[in-house]
Amino acid sequence: MQNIKKILVPIDGSKNSIRALEMAISIARPFGATITGAYSINIQPHSEFQGIGSVNKEWNKEIKKMMDDAKILSKQNGIVFKEKLMRGDIGYNLIKLAHDKKEKFTLIVMGSRGRSAIKELFLGSVSNYIVHSSKIPVLIVK
Repeated sequence: MQNIKKILVPIDGSKNSIRALEMAISIARPFGATITGAYSINIQPHSEFQGIGSVNKEWNKEIKKMMDDAKILSKQNGIVFKEKLMRGDIGYNLIKLAHDKKEKFTLIVMGSRGRSAIKELFLGSVSNYIVHSSKIPVLIVK
């Protein structure tokens, strides 16, 4: 089995992403691996939300709470947790981060479906994209 050192976990606050984080923690523990929780918000620069400060503030509060909760859960289990916040296309951003030579991720653990209202037959669109685009192993958690 490959030595797992750095695990990337996309976090969006969904039950599946929380289960993925819990699975990543259980995998990280015996390897002494670190976890990076990644959140990507798909708001384009020309979005109708631009300039509406209260919406951005609410998003930022929600994201901060998700990341703080993930950090606390990881710390309670003796795992170092780092966070990465990104803007733009979620799947693209996650793959770009996963393949970053400086980061050297060895595994992606993610939920099968996130918060999107659009339901695909078997996998969510982001997890489907990640599975088909990743050069590193991907574990999908239901």
